[in-house]
Amino acid sequence: MSISLDVPPITDAARELRADLVERAATLRPVLADNADVTDRDRGVPAKNIDALAEASLLSLMQPARYGGLQTDFRTLLEVGREVGRACGSTAWLTSLLNANAWFVGLFPAQAQDDVWADTPHARVAGVVTPSGTARVVKGGYRVSGRWAPASGCTHADWAVLGVTRPDAEGTPDAVGIVLAPMAELAVEDTWFVTGMRGTASNTLVGEDLFVPAHRFHSIPDAVEGRYATPFTGEALYRAPFVPVTALVLTGPQLGLAAAAVDLLIERAPQRGLTLTGYASQAEAPTIQLAAANAASHADTAQLHAYRAAADIDEGARAGVFPDYDARARMRMDAGTAAVHAREAVRIVCSAQGASSFGESNPLQRVWRDIEAASRHAVLNPEVAAEIYGKSLFGIRGTVSAMV
Repeated sequence: MSISLDVPPITDAARELRADLVERAATLRPVLADNADVTDRDRGVPAKNIDALAEASLLSLMQPARYGGLQTDFRTLLEVGREVGRACGSTAWLTSLLNANAWFVGLFPAQAQDDVWADTPHARVAGVVTPSGTARVVKGGYRVSGRWAPASGCTHADWAVLGVTRPDAEGTPDAVGIVLAPMAELAVEDTWFVTGMRGTASNTLVGEDLFVPAHRFHSIPDAVEGRYATPFTGEALYRAPFVPVTALVLTGPQLGLAAAAVDLLIERAPQRGLTLTGYASQAEAPTIQLAAANAASHADTAQLHAYRAAADIDEGARAGVFPDYDARARMRMDAGTAAVHAREAVRIVCSAQGASSFGESNPLQRVWRDIEAASRHAVLNPEVAAEIYGKSLFGIRGTVSAMV
């Protein structure tokens, strides 16, 4: 069992690049934090947030270097997502998912990647992997129809990754897949009316009888087993395991939200009294001190689990070793565990701060709403992850979900 938290042979140059990118994200935090309320209130990340992230090259972390991307690794994406999440959960969510969808494109055949980036290297990609649409085989490709939600980042995207099923291919590796379609060919329905992660504007994409060329289809069963269509097999990043990556990328923003809650407690406790007690400040009260310790520990635990999964993903990709079922089950468990601990850290801080945590002017209430929503993403479901992992420990595999 691995307990490494980083890829052992990572180069000094890669470490320096990661540190530089995280510093760029930290530099943006004041602006993103100032925009967090309007992001939440207006149900959309402002374009100026996205522009600032793009100018700092924080939306090209997972894009192939062949098109000008940074082609970094998943530890870097986690750290950047955490840093942005300390300022704004919704902006961090889009940072992670726009990057993750760029990684999905990197799995496709060369012609599909060219379609997206050859003429527009700054093109961004949103997507919904859940197979909510259908693909019918026609000459040269497919006719695709469906509705896909929640499509986080679609407002700021040029292309979309869409999950589909092929009724004519039942029982074959091509029965379920993802396709690439330009956003210009899709309609966006305003359906994202939620209490948490409101700013992600994760609305519904609608497509009707779209023609998708054959090279823009990728089999999901092949992807789950690491049989990717990209011909650039020397690019380590695009050898990473599909499902663990899909789960892990969601945790970076939540690490940031947990850190933000702890930061708020440490910042505010010395300035506030503890109501109905004799303590002059909350910071003097053992109950608050214990809450701070427990919340910080839960945030640390979340980070340790996420970083371990990232290390295993990055190291396997670097070495060209696709992790087996049991290893992937544990990575998915790590991602779910990270989400649970991050959420618990925020809950403890809210309890310590009392009813004022939920005042509309208190940023803690937004952090609480955001992490309660984000940590419930289906691929992070801790009970499902535990069932998959528990069965795998007894040698029982493939009976819960194909997404391992």
